[in-house]
Amino acid sequence: MGLLRLQSLGAGGLLRPGSRLFHATRAAAFALKQTMPLRAVAAPAVGSYAPKDGEHVLNSPSDIARRISAKVLPKIPRPDVKRVVVVGSGGLSIGQAGEFDYSGSQALKALSEEGLASEVYFLPITADYVAYVLEKERPDGILLTFGGQSALNVGIELDKMGVLERLGVKVLGTPIRTLEISEDRELFVKALKEIDIPAAESTAVSTVNAALEAAAVIGYPVILRSAFTLGGLGSGFANNPDELRDLSAKSLSLSPQVLIERSMKGWKELEYEVVRDAADNTIICCNMENFDPLGTHTGDSIVVAPSQTLPDDEYHMLRSAALKTIRHLGVVGECNIQYALNPTSREYCVIEVNARALASKATGYPLAYTAAKIALGYTLPELPNAVTKTTTACFEPSLDYIVTKIPKWDLAKFSSQVDRKVGSSMKSVGEVMAIGRTFEESLQKAIRQVDPRWKGFEVVMEPADLDYALSHPTDMRLFAIAYAMYKKNYTVDQVHDLTKIDKWYLYKIDNIIQTRHALVAAGSIAKVDLELMTRAKRMGFADTQIADVVNATEDVVRAHRKSLGITPFVKRIDTLAAEYPAHTNYLYTTYNASEHDVKFDEHGTMVLGSGVYRIGSSVEFDWCAVTCARKLRDMGKRTIMINYNPETVSTDFDEADRLYFEELSFERVMDIYELEHSQGVIVSVGGQLPQNIALRLKNNDVKVLGTDPQQIDTAEDRHKFSSVLDKIGVDQPEWTEATSLEAAKAFANKVGYPVLIRPSYVLSGAAMNVVYEEPDLEYNLSAAADVSPLHPVVITKFIDGAQEIDIDAVGHQGKLIVHAVSEHVENAGVHSGDATLVLPPYTVSEGDMVRLKTIAEKVAAAFEISGPFNMQVIRQLPANPGEESTLKVIECNLRASRSFPFVSKVLGHNFINTATAAIVNHEVPAPVDIMQEPRDYTSVKVAQFSWTRLAGADPFLGVEMASTGEVASFGKDIHEAYWASLLSTTGFKVPRAGSGVLIGGDISKPEMTSIAKQLIELGFKLYCSSPLVEEFLNDIPYVTAKRIMFPKTDKRKLREVFDDYEIQCVVNLAKSRGVDFVDEDYVARRNAVDFGLPLLNNARTAQLFVESLAKKIPQGGLRGYTEGHIPSEVRSWREFVGYRA
Repeated sequence: MGLLRLQSLGAGGLLRPGSRLFHATRAAAFALKQTMPLRAVAAPAVGSYAPKDGEHVLNSPSDIARRISAKVLPKIPRPDVKRVVVVGSGGLSIGQAGEFDYSGSQALKALSEEGLASEVYFLPITADYVAYVLEKERPDGILLTFGGQSALNVGIELDKMGVLERLGVKVLGTPIRTLEISEDRELFVKALKEIDIPAAESTAVSTVNAALEAAAVIGYPVILRSAFTLGGLGSGFANNPDELRDLSAKSLSLSPQVLIERSMKGWKELEYEVVRDAADNTIICCNMENFDPLGTHTGDSIVVAPSQTLPDDEYHMLRSAALKTIRHLGVVGECNIQYALNPTSREYCVIEVNARALASKATGYPLAYTAAKIALGYTLPELPNAVTKTTTACFEPSLDYIVTKIPKWDLAKFSSQVDRKVGSSMKSVGEVMAIGRTFEESLQKAIRQVDPRWKGFEVVMEPADLDYALSHPTDMRLFAIAYAMYKKNYTVDQVHDLTKIDKWYLYKIDNIIQTRHALVAAGSIAKVDLELMTRAKRMGFADTQIADVVNATEDVVRAHRKSLGITPFVKRIDTLAAEYPAHTNYLYTTYNASEHDVKFDEHGTMVLGSGVYRIGSSVEFDWCAVTCARKLRDMGKRTIMINYNPETVSTDFDEADRLYFEELSFERVMDIYELEHSQGVIVSVGGQLPQNIALRLKNNDVKVLGTDPQQIDTAEDRHKFSSVLDKIGVDQPEWTEATSLEAAKAFANKVGYPVLIRPSYVLSGAAMNVVYEEPDLEYNLSAAADVSPLHPVVITKFIDGAQEIDIDAVGHQGKLIVHAVSEHVENAGVHSGDATLVLPPYTVSEGDMVRLKTIAEKVAAAFEISGPFNMQVIRQLPANPGEESTLKVIECNLRASRSFPFVSKVLGHNFINTATAAIVNHEVPAPVDIMQEPRDYTSVKVAQFSWTRLAGADPFLGVEMASTGEVASFGKDIHEAYWASLLSTTGFKVPRAGSGVLIGGDISKPEMTSIAKQLIELGFKLYCSSPLVEEFLNDIPYVTAKRIMFPKTDKRKLREVFDDYEIQCVVNLAKSRGVDFVDEDYVARRNAVDFGLPLLNNARTAQLFVESLAKKIPQGGLRGYTEGHIPSEVRSWREFVGYRA
């Protein structure tokens, strides 16, 4: 049996065929090695009744129960499939992030248990490419509900194209018609009317005028939603015709149909997760309640599970409606249904049904795993409950704890133009989940998880217009509530009137406030007695938070707390509220308990995860943590994983021997280390969070495995790091730490502009900037940031036009074991997380490859590295032929980097497996130079941006990272690989042959000429908006460009201009960010994004795209799917790399 997995790399998309999936033949080894994951298998049956043909048998240890069930359970034929395609979700973007990555991974686990082997394709998630794979592989079945909205849209499109029918591919699980009904608003409302379930009344329209007419009938305020988009993209509220006109113009450019419906802002928003099998067994897995009332997208809301404010009758009213709706729609698998409920009456309506996998971490019920089994024809009674191992999957979980989910917004990372308001279109890049026994405990835990700088529910901002901040939700509204209640003495009623948040939650928040007042009254740590300390810990206060209140240090509070005998208890998530014995390893800590649920006799090795997905730290680090834990288990070691991100594979209950769904703070890691008597802690596979506490852990006698935390500290401290590089003779750019504006100017004049500045205290905008002249330096260090002896600024000589190289490597006791060298397409100045990476490198000479390896060897030796490390090196080509190029190290991290999954998959060598061996000093492989091996393929990694979601943000690439994910594809050369990778980014539309291209930006860039020439040769028409660019382009031989009217402030008019000239692509090579909203280049970039057009905003990648177009057009690259013509990049991972990596 074969299983095909189609997935762009996502940030780690392809994790799953990691160690376990590829070795389907090792199933026999499971019985021998205790640390292998517990498969979801029922306890051995008493008696031996086995199902006969077509019988479905209850998963029960009792022989009699099995015999009876075989007679009564409906005989449902199982789909006869030998090969199945699973469509992934592509790169991580806002609205479609890690949750689909992890649900796809759970589905693969379920399928691999059926003996399906796997092939993986790193290709765009588009109907054309999936059709090519189907044609090439000829599978029997396809699964569409594990790849988010991308996979659903592709499935619906393939059905329309007739490809599925022609190739005889069965859609497993939820049928296409059901997907269409849940996606198409009109059909959906009609379906609900048939069973008398109220739906949000809406009118589907496809023009701006129709939208205005519909709103006139419904009455303002209205909400507008786009059909077929994820995360509320292109939706919003309109209070009057003007607002609706602008909003609908923008939305109709992203989706063919939009819905105008009555606004129910201020109603409660609730969600039920439902599972249904083909025999119509239907269960409610979990119900959740939004802390924020309707009006905020559920992905941007604080969510609490189970619901806290619903009386029993309302809970059951909505539960019955959910069962009725899902049965009527015919969902097979899992889905979620969202409701709006009027807080003052029992009036409710269904907002939407999503027939796709969503978070199951709140209950521990493996939704995606179960849905995949259901798609293969299993029914709920015969499936074991994978968590408890003793009951069947046909049960409704009950919870004896409270879960709080808080979104992570990273809006501060973007230009100051970004709109911080939170509404019906999702903007968060990740989320955290905290488990506690009271709402207070779980809320405070969650706040710290979102950002370690926050100690809990404290005042971190003081809004000038408080009432406005309370009534208009932003990413910081929770802290506006803190300011109102702590500092301004607002009552619960006042806050409720402004926010419409249920008073139950506000009274709970008031409990936190009263506890803090009691701590303030105590005055010193010595006066905090047993009762007050217990109360504070039960309310979720952290040691650091208490330390701040009583003017002590965290260590003093910790010691005092332990002297009072107050330590946390470890509880188990068993999905059954302890009604049945459970054998899960899914744990959390709480102070609201009196005993532990587990014995601490395993002494496992702790792996610290990467925490919340945010810009700069995403699923790549989760891949590293999971791969590390899997490798440790392969070595026969017990593992303990700590992480609190519900969207990850690392928080799946079967990835480690013990999973602590917990904070990654010093306090919590110490608690768990001391309770478990752990053998050691691994801090180098979870990104930056674990690194930040490494030295403190060591100083508190924790055994930190791998590279010494003292060395990590040396590498993180610029002065120490610099002097080490000088000592070992490795070059670096000149730099200084200036404490005044004068000193900064003096240094810049000495080394010459441009310089890169990194202020330590930022007032507005992004922190790092490249500065080309003195006035910019003055502005950046006076208006935008503060420079003083307290807040020094690091200034580095910036090498303009130089190339950037990434080195990912593993050392063992100071010796280099393995390394990879990737080159950036963009010149230095674009953050490495946003850059386009090419591997193997295509312009680096043999001599430079040897020199780069030598640098890696020197650094490994100097820092005595045992484990993973990563370096960024600047390469400047020599001025005269025959000379060597200059290589300077600009950064070095003694941990795994975000490119580790990429290099591991492309080179066919798992860097984390090697690093894990080095960290624990067990079976360390001999050094190998895999960069010397010849390869007949290239792979390109491209960043996935989410500009469409971030209204107002400037889509400009700079030294601050802005991407939310990444994709990668293979090809026979750089052009084929880049073409496939760029098309893999979500929503990339290839321009039609002969269409228009809007070109603009910095005419001094040499690429401007070559790009314009080549576009004209390929038959595209060039347009521009600036007289300067017009003159420049028309002076190039054989190039003609037309200047067009360019309304900068009227989006609707601009859209018409784009349509009139058939502009389908924007090339904008500006030198710097837009100064304001009417900056011509900013308007061009921003609207390319808002109109859903490809934007090429870097000279080097634009050049590469045009070269790739020139190669692809003759091969039919602009034609779309053509039967019988399979493009050369449609080859599986194994076909490229030569074996299963």
